Amino acid sequence: MPTTAQSPMMDRRTAPEPRDAAIEAAFDHVEQLRADGFGGILRAPLIASPGLSDVAGCELFVKLENLQVTGSFKERGAFARLAALSADERARGVVAASAGNHAQGVARSAAAMGVRARIFMPNGTPMVKVHATRALGAEVEIAGADFDAAKALALTEAETGGAVFIHPFDDPVVLAGQGTLAMEMLEDRPDLDVLVFPVGGGGLAAGAGLAARRINPDIELVGVQSDLFPSFANRFHGEDRPVGGFTLAEGIAVREPGGLTSRLLMDLLDDVLLVDERQIERSLNLFISQMRVLPEGAGAVGLAAVLAHPERFAGKRVGLVLTGGNVDTRLLSSLLLRDLARSHRLARFRIELVDVPGQLSAVSDIISGAEGNVTDVAYHKTFSDLPAKVTYIDISLEAQDGAHMDRIQAALQAAGFRVELAGY
Repeated sequence: MPTTAQSPMMDRRTAPEPRDAAIEAAFDHVEQLRADGFGGILRAPLIASPGLSDVAGCELFVKLENLQVTGSFKERGAFARLAALSADERARGVVAASAGNHAQGVARSAAAMGVRARIFMPNGTPMVKVHATRALGAEVEIAGADFDAAKALALTEAETGGAVFIHPFDDPVVLAGQGTLAMEMLEDRPDLDVLVFPVGGGGLAAGAGLAARRINPDIELVGVQSDLFPSFANRFHGEDRPVGGFTLAEGIAVREPGGLTSRLLMDLLDDVLLVDERQIERSLNLFISQMRVLPEGAGAVGLAAVLAHPERFAGKRVGLVLTGGNVDTRLLSSLLLRDLARSHRLARFRIELVDVPGQLSAVSDIISGAEGNVTDVAYHKTFSDLPAKVTYIDISLEAQDGAHMDRIQAALQAAGFRVELAGY
């Protein structure tokens, strides 16, 4: 039986070679596409990260799929599926549902092949993904509360309009296309011990898992989900955790994994781990600070799992996939500022002052003398319960690190000012 998310498997799982004729045909199709150049899709580099490896306690190698033209691995499966369309199917056009990355993959390949594409994207999809999909030539319909609702609308459109529905994960050709990612990883690093994949609908983990086991039957495969959307983890571990919420990893926020992918993953995966929002956020910031690469939430869950379960991966050579980099710029700004605040390089002090001339100047001189950098000042006098001759200011400032921030606060207190940390 599968183990819990907190402990590794004691007995190894090894999936048999797939006997499904459709899967066999899909991998044959993809191998031919690879031989023909795979539509010019980038062979994204697999990069060692000494910085992340030091933090994680294992040897990490990261596949940078955020460097794809569409910013995500999803165009691999989309291209493979569209390349398999007949002339009649191309004439009818295609329809898809996606929170963004599959949409862009379908849009790009459809435009290159002269195929009309209509994409249903759920409400709340980051606008960076909506704009990018439209820019690639697809018609975009923003509708549905979540992916599942958008998918239902796309299926209705396919049934009534005759277009071909391009499933984002539960399709043999799509998952075989995603499998090219693992083929490249093991061609570049045949000595990898473990591959870690995010799991939403399961297309990447199933396709890449099948491809990896064909190359190395003994390789360990680990899936990762957000603890807010543990749909497949529930099935794998025989649990009944609630599913739903607002997650940074919206790309894998799927309430129900695919039928085909679930069957495959139950045999393929050695374990399924869960990560929370704080762990995902930390991993996003580590990718930015340690590798200088831009991840989206779903692209960071693999690293989050390795960091959350260090004993699980200690001393191993671990392959991660930074699956995409289509992060909303406003969210990115918030994440960076929150990271600065948590590390105490950014703070807001509430300082009590006597309401006489020169007090603000004195505070400014102390901060300047301590080499702090003021970013914002708010002066409060009218709306205050302090005595009439007393007021306070909120000052936001930057420091080199936490110790430097503590020295600034100590300098203000040594000068007689009452200083409180206003929160971060």
